[in-house]
Amino acid sequence: MTVWRPSATVAAVIERDGRFLFVEEVQDGRRVLNQPAGHLDPNETLIAACSREVLEETAHRFEPTALVGIYRWHYPPADVTFLRFCFSGKILGVETTPLDKEILELHWFNAQEVKDRSQQHRSPLVQQCVDDYLAGRRFPLDVLSQAHG
Repeated sequence: MTVWRPSATVAAVIERDGRFLFVEEVQDGRRVLNQPAGHLDPNETLIAACSREVLEETAHRFEPTALVGIYRWHYPPADVTFLRFCFSGKILGVETTPLDKEILELHWFNAQEVKDRSQQHRSPLVQQCVDDYLAGRRFPLDVLSQAHG
């Protein structure tokens, strides 16, 4: 019997002056746009994973302050189901550390520019997270258990 395990990921909707921080990377041979995002590591909290991923992909120190949403998406080419925990928060500063090698560029797009580039989005979750953020969806972080086991 095969055990099904979804891939747990985190993402950050980072807005500054009406513009959203995006990373440009390569997926399956094409350039795509995504929020700073990545996989949850063993023994890591979701909040810590989000802060780490934002730092690694953008060199921005980021503090999650709210949960925007939890999303499920199946990616057929790899037959993988992702569970994405998307956060909003605040930038605490910028480091001079190099970015992950997968990151080609950073961009700040307004909401219309994000929508106009939908064909470049890494997944449908990219737009959904922005839309939910713009709709004011913010859940307190204490809805998440921070227990380690």
